[in-house]
Amino acid sequence: MVQKAKILLVDDRPENLLALEAILSALDQTLVRASSGEEALKALLTDDFAVILLDVQMPGMDGFETAAHIKRRERTRDIPIIFLTAINHGPHHTFRGYAAGAVDYISKPFDPWVLRAKVSVFVDLYMKNCQLKEQASLLRLQLEGGGKGAVGDGKESAGLLAELSARLAAVEEQAEALSKQLDDESADAAAVATAAHLERKLTGLRRALDALEPGTGSTSSVPSQG
Repeated sequence: MVQKAKILLVDDRPENLLALEAILSALDQTLVRASSGEEALKALLTDDFAVILLDVQMPGMDGFETAAHIKRRERTRDIPIIFLTAINHGPHHTFRGYAAGAVDYISKPFDPWVLRAKVSVFVDLYMKNCQLKEQASLLRLQLEGGGKGAVGDGKESAGLLAELSARLAAVEEQAEALSKQLDDESADAAAVATAAHLERKLTGLRRALDALEPGTGSTSSVPSQG
């Protein structure tokens, strides 16, 4: 079973959270509510999220301050943040949102289809990264096992390599399709950059896997997937 991605919805108004849930329910992912910046930061301590939808105007800790805390934490700094605001205060206000680390800034009322499409892109990127980390973990086990003589006979080793290669090929195919989709839709620069980073990590993992094929040696190290 494929694990669902978690999407964090942050808004102090229950009706707004309900509306976001109605819009994003079609994505069939796990939607997590937070009614304040403090509550959002608490949720981020224990769970991993694909994307955060963050309301700007909140009492107490507003969206800008919440985003600043998120970006200061090593665990959460790379999570995409989409700011939602009921009032457009002009270019300066928008710039402050991007300066706080947002990948997008959407004014209410927003087009439900557009919001769902933007969130879907970051969910897809998150899922591909999770798959990539899984393949990297399996490859590390293969490398360590080969170095300690614990892999078993040649057939077992070859079978594991073939399985790893097939799984990686599936992720590569999906990542390529996603990159083409981003190009076709003239997507946000942040999404395009994230997709390119994913492709670079896939390339490094493929090279490490190819180095394990018979006749090529098995001394290559697996690149970091962090």
